Amino acid sequence: MTSDSTPLPSAPTVEVAPGVLLQSPLSRCGRGPGLVLIRAAVHAECQANNQSLDPEPLQKWAEESFAVAQITLDSESSKSDTALSDLVRSAEQALSGLAECNSKDKFVVLVYGSKADYAPEFGALLQDILSLGKFAGAVFFDVWNTRNIPALLHLDSSKSKTEPSDSLKVYSYPEVPSSGFIIPGHADFNYSSAGVAHTRTVTFIKSHLNGPYFDLEKIWDEHTYYEFENRSVEKTMATMVQEPYVNHVPTLTGGIGRAKLSKFYLNHFIFNNPDDTKLELISRTLGIDRVVDEFIFCLTHNKVVDWLLPGIPPTGKPLRIPFTSVVNIRGDRLYHEHIAWDQATVLIQLGLLPEYLPFPYPLADGRTPAPGKRFEYRVPAAGVETANKLQDEHTVPSNGMFEFEVREVDDN
Repeated sequence: MTSDSTPLPSAPTVEVAPGVLLQSPLSRCGRGPGLVLIRAAVHAECQANNQSLDPEPLQKWAEESFAVAQITLDSESSKSDTALSDLVRSAEQALSGLAECNSKDKFVVLVYGSKADYAPEFGALLQDILSLGKFAGAVFFDVWNTRNIPALLHLDSSKSKTEPSDSLKVYSYPEVPSSGFIIPGHADFNYSSAGVAHTRTVTFIKSHLNGPYFDLEKIWDEHTYYEFENRSVEKTMATMVQEPYVNHVPTLTGGIGRAKLSKFYLNHFIFNNPDDTKLELISRTLGIDRVVDEFIFCLTHNKVVDWLLPGIPPTGKPLRIPFTSVVNIRGDRLYHEHIAWDQATVLIQLGLLPEYLPFPYPLADGRTPAPGKRFEYRVPAAGVETANKLQDEHTVPSNGMFEFEVREVDDN
């Protein structure tokens, strides 16, 4: 859903030397500090097997608004002092000569993979490279000797415990079997663990390169403006990365990838919200790449709102719904939105959820209903009170539902 007026950021990947690729930032601002990525040749084909929206690291870090030089090492180049030095020098020179790279004198290096992916000599050679290069920090997925350069380790379940220090930050991921968990398309790729590791890496890198930092509130507010006020699918999508997604958790609605999300926004969201829709912000939490909002979603249900109430005709009733949104921002564009709310309060406010429902189990003491009877439970959910108490905790007493009981009624 893009046009010439709102193009996606684009910049070609350039081979500056055999085994070295240079990628300018793929952000809207188009500038950023420099990163050197080192990967083993064994990982070069992983992207062909990638079934996730997570792009390969070269693109992902460029979308984070970094200038990226990627070095691919095979068994020969990873054991040769001369070859490795030449490759790193080519990467540094390419970044220093790139107009879009705004840190010419210091970079951060990321070494993907484990020691087993490289020649045995690589560890010692890497120490020399780090001590001589322009590196302000390093990120590893195995335990390498860093010679006191500030470093971050992401260790899988196969790695031995490593103690952190003033210059060494260590995170463990016992749920993943190998360092390949971070690489999309790898057999051990783990989307959730990779996401957590990426955020931790972003925090580390930005602290050592002094950015790039963006006004995340402004980016999120811009996105919601185009959704709810300007109501432009094209402009909404222009605030997002190449392959974004939206997940409305209670109703399983949204879109995965640019094409499907654009279609969802066009046919089921932007033009489906009633004219009086508004968002009342309750709280906002900012992270290095996240905006977490509590808000009340307000509307009159005077049209079919199928992303919120699939299959339910308009009732004409007002709704005030507590919402939580977790928004991931990559660089200066949105990657995903996880939106959650209590669907029970929506149905109660619309008069579509009864106060009591059948309880088809024995009670805690083992009792079963008498012949011709059935148990019913008081539905532990509330209506608009949920929004009122979120807005002001004193408006509704706490713990009223503790008095709810199961009742026995005629089984008609």
